[in-house]
Amino acid sequence: MPAEILLTETCWILGDILCALYYLLPIIIISASVGNMVLISVDRYVAIVDPLHYPTKVTNRIVTICICLCWICSVFYGIILLYDNLKQPGRYNSCYGECVVNITGAVDLVLTFIIPISVIVVLYMRVFVVAVSQARAMRSSITAVSIQLSVKVTVKKSEIKAARTLGIVIVVFLMCYSPYYCVSLTGQGIMIGTATEVFMSYLMYFNSCLNPVIYAFFYPWFKKTIRLILTLKILQPDTCDANIL
Repeated sequence: MPAEILLTETCWILGDILCALYYLLPIIIISASVGNMVLISVDRYVAIVDPLHYPTKVTNRIVTICICLCWICSVFYGIILLYDNLKQPGRYNSCYGECVVNITGAVDLVLTFIIPISVIVVLYMRVFVVAVSQARAMRSSITAVSIQLSVKVTVKKSEIKAARTLGIVIVVFLMCYSPYYCVSLTGQGIMIGTATEVFMSYLMYFNSCLNPVIYAFFYPWFKKTIRLILTLKILQPDTCDANIL
């Protein structure tokens, strides 16, 4: 935030190298955020479509490796995307005191928007279809009227909750990321440092702010975990045995 204020209100006084590094950091973080969304969609896909093999396919070791690979790939992607700017800092500045870098819009559009959002939408649609079919199978297999009525209400609630959660996550992601990448669809590079870019970047950052809020509304264990962190109970030795489910 202080650096953004420095860019919009005054001249950049920290040098061309720090200017390039400053824009490298959000590119890495945003790429990792999108990658983590893909990993979450894969996790939910395996949990719903193949629940019996989920404990063996999704282990702590595999999750750790996937998260580390996600961040490593994001770092390399950010370096490659800003290679010219890192190799020759300040090459796109038109005057002294500017902090402007140039990004190839087509590459960034495909790798951090089209491919990830396609994977997320396809997997989430598959998850929703399987969840609805399983719910219908449960209803049809129960013969007792009293049990059927109680399960029917529960299943309907779960269907609505699943549709609402998945829909909100995807819609919020598209709303926050689409403005930035719609510029890329024009085939022009995005000149970073302008007021328009700052607005679109804040929308992308805002998505990272909204994701925890969405999870907090729909997952009670998330609320309990945040409460443990904010109250500093996470520092107590018995926190690892806390029941948050």
